[in-house]
Amino acid sequence: MNKLAQLKAMTDVVADTGEVNAIRQFKPLDATTNPSLLLKAAALPEYAELISQAKRWAQGQGGTNRTQLADCCDKLAVDIGTEILSVIPGRVSSEVDARLSFQTQATVEKARRLIELYAANNIDASRVLIKIASTWEGIQAARILEGEGINCNLTLLFGFAQAVACADAGVFLISPFVGRILDWYKNHTGKTYTAQTDPGVLSVKKIYNYYKSNGYNTVVMGASFRNTGEIEALAGCDRLTISPGLLEELEQDAGPLHRQLTPDDISPAEKITMDEATFRWMMNEDAMATEKLAEGIRNFAADQVKLEHLLSD
Repeated sequence: MNKLAQLKAMTDVVADTGEVNAIRQFKPLDATTNPSLLLKAAALPEYAELISQAKRWAQGQGGTNRTQLADCCDKLAVDIGTEILSVIPGRVSSEVDARLSFQTQATVEKARRLIELYAANNIDASRVLIKIASTWEGIQAARILEGEGINCNLTLLFGFAQAVACADAGVFLISPFVGRILDWYKNHTGKTYTAQTDPGVLSVKKIYNYYKSNGYNTVVMGASFRNTGEIEALAGCDRLTISPGLLEELEQDAGPLHRQLTPDDISPAEKITMDEATFRWMMNEDAMATEKLAEGIRNFAADQVKLEHLLSD
């Protein structure tokens, strides 16, 4: 078997793309989207009709230009998610506007709105994950939503404090960003890392061990990979969300793939009591996580604005 097939035997593989053709090719369990991926997808000819439909629908809802634009973006995200769900057996992740990352109630309301739009497309909430940035406010929004039966994917997760807070809030799934952690360390140390010493890989392994050691049900899904070496070093993780290019590389590689993570091979990890003050202090002490979280929110917000400009045009 090729490495992609071997990986699927030990880890749930998720496609990190909004392109239905790529998802159809690699047959993942789930798929994840974000403003950057939606912006890329919206530029493809096959999505032109969905954009037109979203515009017409938003106009029919009425309201100010700003309200119609927000409605159009939400409708397009849900319609693309609906298309993706037609070719996968599992769930699709749809992201809340990054500009709401520090507003708990606004995040909750946007998530409810997305679920309502999915319901209008005859998609049950059980097939959707709401993606939210792993700020303190975002994590508290996820706590509320999980209590309502709306499962969440906490994204832009770089630090251990974020992972602990997410588990404490009972979120369904987290997406620790492997490649962006590596980027930060390479830029700040000038060192070259192997898959075994990669700080992003080590971060996910630490989180995985903490969750399994303390009996948390929150799913660990490694994300944002720079190379297949990182993916192979996390074989056995609950889930991994992988871009089409790296899925292609794995599919073309016929070499052996050995499991690296298993819930039966973990070390005891002391449970941390998490509150807002502890979270903010731990984040303050983690320069990498603080900087990458802020940068990620800015970049997703910028791509959301670009998507709005595209729809306005």
